[in-house]
Amino acid sequence: MLNLWRRHLRSCPHSRKKDPRKWNKCQCPVWVQGNLHGEWMKKGLGVRSWEAAQRIVRGWEAGDKTSSVTMREACKRWLADCEARQLKPASLKKYRHLQKELETEFGDRPVGSVTVDDIRQLRESWKHTGMTTAKRLEMVRSFFSFCLASGWCPGNPAKMVRAPQVVQVPTLPFSKAEFEKILWALEVYPEKHPQSPPDTQRKLRAMILLMRYSGIRISDAVALTADRIKGGRLFLYQAKTGVPVYIPLPKEVIEALSGCEEMSGRYFWPGGSLKTWTTEWQARMKKVFVIAGIPSGHPHRLRDSFSVGLLENGVPLETVSLLLGHKSIRTTEKHYAPFVKSRQESLEKAVKLTWQ
Repeated sequence: MLNLWRRHLRSCPHSRKKDPRKWNKCQCPVWVQGNLHGEWMKKGLGVRSWEAAQRIVRGWEAGDKTSSVTMREACKRWLADCEARQLKPASLKKYRHLQKELETEFGDRPVGSVTVDDIRQLRESWKHTGMTTAKRLEMVRSFFSFCLASGWCPGNPAKMVRAPQVVQVPTLPFSKAEFEKILWALEVYPEKHPQSPPDTQRKLRAMILLMRYSGIRISDAVALTADRIKGGRLFLYQAKTGVPVYIPLPKEVIEALSGCEEMSGRYFWPGGSLKTWTTEWQARMKKVFVIAGIPSGHPHRLRDSFSVGLLENGVPLETVSLLLGHKSIRTTEKHYAPFVKSRQESLEKAVKLTWQ
């Protein structure tokens, strides 16, 4: 039979009482001692929750070997499963970061001992934005779903932890006047930033035109290679979906790109870390927006300009979703529904009928 007791810390007032093991109404570590299937044991359970400790002991007494699977071992098994599923490198990088955090936080605690309150405290320790916190919590839920399917825990404690409320404020497209200011800012860029490399202005202009008339993300633009441009069209695998997309480009864009090709066959990425160069080009574009008098400007607004331009000219939402590389049309609808021309015309027609 196994008996639970708290090993009171020196700072705990119960440690100074007579027979301190009788006092368990505190948050000191829980230990267990006694005979388990004929073997004597005395060890810490790595938990402070009395209910979690009872759950662990009941599993041991019932002969449930899975209850002894630690968070450290479960994290390694989960990551190995993610790699076997051949997830994208960007996703695996995020999962590895979460793996380290879970191992640091819970160490060798049994998976089944992690409670809802433990996950709440983990969420409270994050200093991220609401959107990032919500995505991170979703990854934690995915981890515990894997553990639940493996039979290592009685439930998914992360499911009961709510994500923060996120109010998404969509970026708006650049107006025609704003885009003209951006083109003007590109002309005076060398005067404002004379320390920049001599070819920066030329590449900035090519990148901004490319993003405006193709709608691709800045990371896809930075990684673009010359062999993707054929016959005045851009052949692109959208990074998030892997769907091949052909996009015709104006002659102005083709000419701007032709003056930027490097020996490596890339336009904007000389090698090294793609993420580092993406950040570098974001910073350079920000300087252009400031010169243009649009300090709130963001590269994603070029993608918005491409999308809204299509919708305002009657292009179906399904087609725009495909060109943007969205996994679901719901994503496109969430961001661009107000700009769907056919829908807006129907709304206006419905309102005008009430005038009669």
